[in-house]
Amino acid sequence: MTTHRSVFDAAELRARFDDAGINHQFIPSIWKYVLQNPGCELDDIPYLPSSAYPLLRSKFKPLTSTVHSVFHSTDGVTTKLLIRLQNGASVEAVIMTYDTRLGKYGGKPRPGGPRSTLCISSQVGCKMGCKFCATGTMGFKNNLTSGEIVEQLVHASRLSNIRNVVFMGMGEPLNNYTALVEAIRVMTGSPFQLSPKRITVSTVGIIHAINKLHSDLPGLNLAVSLHAPVQEIRCQIMPSARAFPLEKLMTALQAYQKNSHQKIFIEYIMLDGVNDEEQHAHQLGKLLESFQVVVNLIPFNPIGSFSQFRTSSEQRVSEFQKILRGSYNIRTTVRKQMGQDISGACGQLVVNLPDKRSRENTALLTDIEDLRI
Repeated sequence: MTTHRSVFDAAELRARFDDAGINHQFIPSIWKYVLQNPGCELDDIPYLPSSAYPLLRSKFKPLTSTVHSVFHSTDGVTTKLLIRLQNGASVEAVIMTYDTRLGKYGGKPRPGGPRSTLCISSQVGCKMGCKFCATGTMGFKNNLTSGEIVEQLVHASRLSNIRNVVFMGMGEPLNNYTALVEAIRVMTGSPFQLSPKRITVSTVGIIHAINKLHSDLPGLNLAVSLHAPVQEIRCQIMPSARAFPLEKLMTALQAYQKNSHQKIFIEYIMLDGVNDEEQHAHQLGKLLESFQVVVNLIPFNPIGSFSQFRTSSEQRVSEFQKILRGSYNIRTTVRKQMGQDISGACGQLVVNLPDKRSRENTALLTDIEDLRI
C-alpha cells in the first residue's frame, strides 16, 4: 500500500513540483485552501496547473493525521488534542489561552486581549528519559515528519486563533532537527505567517544542534530545560545530561546568545528536596548571572502513583524566586499550571485519557512568550 505524504511536507512537495516543472508559487495557495477548508480533497483546490492535480492525488493527502479526541480542561483555558497519525501512533498538542493584558510592558498596562499558544509535539515518545516527565516513560517510538508537525498547527487553528507556538510537547525537538527546521519555515511563511519571535523551541541541551540553530532559524526563541544547577543533580534526574555536560552546554549557550542577541528562557522544574533548596538557587544564580535569561520555575506535576518526586511547596518556590531576583537580578517567573485535569500540563504528555481531578481556576494567564523586555 502506498503511503501518501502530507501536503504540508514542504521539501517533498517542492521536489515533486520540481520534477514536474510546476512553479513553487502555487504551494502557499494549496496550504491556504487546506487550512480554510476542513475535509477538502486536493482536486477541490482552484487555479492550479492541470498537471498538478494527478501529481497531488497520487502522492499527497490534504492531511495525513486526524483529531481523534478533544479534551477541555475545567480551567476554561486549556484544550488538549489527541492526534492520530497515519502509522497508527498518536501525539498530543495543547492549546493554552492567555490574556496579553496581564502584567505590564514598559511600566504601562499591556494592550491586546485573549489569544492562544499551541504546544506542539515533535516525536512520538522521547528518548531523553527525564525521570520527572511522563512522555519519557513511553520510550522513543518515531520522529514526526515536518508535515505531521505542521498539521498540529492546522488542526489547532480550526479551534483557536494561534499566535504563539512552543515546541514543548512530546519529544526532544532538536533530536528531530531537519523536520523541525522545515516545519518552522512553513509556519513562518504564507499562509501561517507566524513571527519567529512567537515560536519557542525547548531542548534538554543538544549541544551540536544548538550550535546550528541560530543560523538555520534566526529570531527564534530558545528555551533550555536546565532543571539543575550542577551536573551531578542533572544526571540523576535527566540521564541524557551525561552526553551533554553542563559546562559544555553553557559554552554553547554563550555562543548562541552572542550570535542571536536574544534572551534565553531557562526552564527549571521544582522537585522537593532535589533541586529546590537555597543552595541550589545560589548555584543557579551564579551559573546564569553572565547571561540574559528569563528563568521559568515550573511546579512539578505528579505523573501518577509511580512518581518518585514530590512537588515543592509554594513557599520554597517563592524563596527560590526571591534569591534569583534579589541576589542575582535574574528575571524569574513561576509557571502557572494549566490543564492538569486533562494531563495537558508540563511533563504530563503521554497518550492516555485524562483523569477526573478538577482545577477551580478559570482566570486567563500571562505567557512566557509575552515576557519580552
